[in-house]
Amino acid sequence: MAKIKYFYNPHKLDFEKVGTNIWSLVLRVFGFLSASAVAGGIMVFVAYTFIDSPKERILKRENDQYRYQINVLNQKISQLNGIMKELQERDRNIYRAIFEAEPMEINTDIENLPNLNKYRDLDGFNNSEELIALSQKIAHLSSLVDAQIKSFDELTEMAKNKTDYLAAIPAIQPISNKDLTRMASGYGYRIHPIFKTHKFHSGIDFTAPKGTPIYATGNGTVTTAENGNGYGNHIVINHGYGYSSLYAHMSKMVCKPGKKVKRGELIGYVGSTGTSTAPHVHYEVIKGERKVNPINYFFNDLTEQEYQAIRELASREGQSFD
Repeated sequence: MAKIKYFYNPHKLDFEKVGTNIWSLVLRVFGFLSASAVAGGIMVFVAYTFIDSPKERILKRENDQYRYQINVLNQKISQLNGIMKELQERDRNIYRAIFEAEPMEINTDIENLPNLNKYRDLDGFNNSEELIALSQKIAHLSSLVDAQIKSFDELTEMAKNKTDYLAAIPAIQPISNKDLTRMASGYGYRIHPIFKTHKFHSGIDFTAPKGTPIYATGNGTVTTAENGNGYGNHIVINHGYGYSSLYAHMSKMVCKPGKKVKRGELIGYVGSTGTSTAPHVHYEVIKGERKVNPINYFFNDLTEQEYQAIRELASREGQSFD
């Protein structure tokens, strides 16, 4: 049962019953609803501003994971760029220096890389700049890797050629001479044994008993195997790369022109044919059109001490054997 309300009327000096007005009731209802709406709005605002919904919490975790993965990728790209720089340094200053090759020019400028506009389809996202920057870094790294692979392919080919080159250079003594006692006359001006004049000696003489084996000092092709020119029985081997070698005064030749020989392969035997005073092999190294000192090419079968000793022997002036 509703409570009846009264109010005191001072004019009548009596209590009167409070009457109910429809507009008053409407205003009360409207006020209540308005206050409720405002309170509800405030509560919703607070809830949405400071309290995450389950879906929002999931999305935030995904965003945090995304940012973490982006940071990880950036760190990995930085590490890989560091590795690529190290490889480029080795390529430029070590590998190509060994093969006497010019450094390969590699574009390291991100802005000058082609086809970067294809990443513009990432525009319009909240994180577009971050995605485009990451895509450019990956494209840049891929470009460096491709260029380095090409460079290493070139180096592989160079290494193959270098192996052939090193095998072809005359790099051993033409006879077995480990005790170094067979060095008789070196490169330079010597007294000719027959004419007794001071004459330039264009090779090195190795004394040895007649019939001692003579070996090719590097890979190559025999171009001459004949008797003549004061050399007697002599062989010339073309090693390629601008090098040739000559072996003179043989008692017997076992190679013919056109034969391919390997370093250390038997090509003849020591003798004293031609202009010679005793059994020996006169050995020359020709680089290009010039006869050079063979002493500089005995690096394959001598220790440093043996090499210094044989240089000392070759430098002594005296009489040659041819």
